[in-house]
Amino acid sequence: MIAKIWLGLFSGIAFGFVIQRVGATNANVMARAHLMIDSDIPKFMLTAVALSAIGLFGLQAADVGRTLILPTSIVATGLAAVIFGIGWGLAGYCPGTAWAAVGEGRMDAIFALLGGLAGTAVFAQFHEQLVPLLYDPTNVGQISLADWLGGKAVAVAVIAIGFGLCVWGIGKIWEN
Repeated sequence: MIAKIWLGLFSGIAFGFVIQRVGATNANVMARAHLMIDSDIPKFMLTAVALSAIGLFGLQAADVGRTLILPTSIVATGLAAVIFGIGWGLAGYCPGTAWAAVGEGRMDAIFALLGGLAGTAVFAQFHEQLVPLLYDPTNVGQISLADWLGGKAVAVAVIAIGFGLCVWGIGKIWEN
């Protein structure tokens, strides 16, 4: 148990360091990425997801990591994506980068973080009423890419190759 805590702490610190170095803790850099002026952040994010998929696959193969596949709800997930995107666009930070930017001392990130915490508190307050209204009607059960493709190794390969092509494509398109 202690080893898992240290692994999580080390992973969090390493990820915070990397996102700070890439510029993801700077709202101006994030805005340039959203406006498709600078491709560094999208390329970093796609690379991080591809490497994380490979890393998680390796941890699971070593019987260290596990995933918990939750049921998917089309309406709830879609609505959450819209709210998340609006918040990210307005604040210039996603939840992870907001915490890292606060740690860096950025005052604007404090307000983004407080807004995220307030939104979380509101959601927690109304969670019981929202589940039957938004979640249950379009719940499609536990689905995963591994189920669709016939195995975890194939899914990891598809993610790594697909996201690698996206990184290359973003670099090519946005450089013009």
